[in-house]
This record gives sequence, C-alpha cells and structure tokens, in this order.
Amino acid sequence: MNHRNVRIVAQHLLSDNWYILKKIDFELQRRDGSWQTQTREVYDRGNGATIALYNLAQRTVILTRQFRIPAFVNGHDGYLIETAAGLLDNASPEERIRLEAEEETGYRVRSVRKVYEAFMSPGSVTERLYFFIGEYHPEDRISAGGGLAEEGEDIEVLELPFDEALAMVNDGRIMDGKTIILLLHLKQLMSA
Repeated sequence: MNHRNVRIVAQHLLSDNWYILKKIDFELQRRDGSWQTQTREVYDRGNGATIALYNLAQRTVILTRQFRIPAFVNGHDGYLIETAAGLLDNASPEERIRLEAEEETGYRVRSVRKVYEAFMSPGSVTERLYFFIGEYHPEDRISAGGGLAEEGEDIEVLELPFDEALAMVNDGRIMDGKTIILLLHLKQLMSA
C-alpha cells in the first residue's frame, strides 16, 4: 500500500467490533521533499451508496428518518432525515442502492443514475460513497419499507414536497451531508 510519497510504517488493530478501527503510523513526504512521521486512526466500514428518490411531476422526494447514535452523542436528538443508503457488502453500487431503496423506502426503482462519488469524512473514515438519483412513481411502491429489524433498523418513510425538503436543509431540520448534496443536485433538475 506504499506510494512514492507515503510509507506505511505500522498498523495496529484497535477494534473490529462493529467495523475495523486501526491506528496507522506512516511517513509522508512533504512538498519540500522532507519526510514527516504521522499517526492517524482510520475507520474502515466499507464503501456505500445513497439515492435521492424524486417524482418530477409531483415535485416530491422520498426521504427516511432514523435514529443515529453518533448524532445523538454530539448534541442532536439523533433522528436524522436522510436519503436511503447502505453499505455495498460486496455488491456493485447500483445493485446495492436498488436493494437499499426497496428495503428502506418500499419503492422498487426502475432506473437509477449515478451522479457522484465522494469521500465524506476523509480525515478518519475510508468509505467512498456512491451517489444516485432515481425517479419514483406511486405504482413503484411494493411495501411499507422501514428497513430490517434484525439489522437494528426502524426507518420512517417520508414523502415530502421538494420545496419543503429544501427549506428543511436551510433551517437545519436536514443535517445529513449526503442528503444535502443530493437535494442540491435535484434542485437543478426540479428547476428545469
């Protein structure tokens, strides 16, 4: 895993309880040519995908609300409004996001389009997130959604007017980064 200007010196497993947390000692060649030793903790939870489901004719979006303990311990009530998302778990991003959309929202999406790939918290998390959009129609709903109880999911499905979702970004009711990115992307589509 060494690169011409990065040398991994040591890796120490700190936890593999939920995902993998390592302490990595490395040397980084600075722009002036000197080498600097650094240590960072890196959380590897795998890569993921997320999707914004929208209905252009009705100008609505499907979002979810679920409890997130990291947000709770950082002073939020923990219930975040988000786009459907999930870890890839050895599936392709497109395959996984179709399954996650159905599992979480109850909608079987006919077609999806990838719009971005991004590292959301690259200072400590390895996850690469694949961003998708997909148009839904009322007849695409095949179940109530809600996620899988055995995975600890208790997901509320929200169908919101698009303008209300944007207002929720502006007033802080939507604070999830991936959701904000996708809603701002949809703003162009909904404005056309």
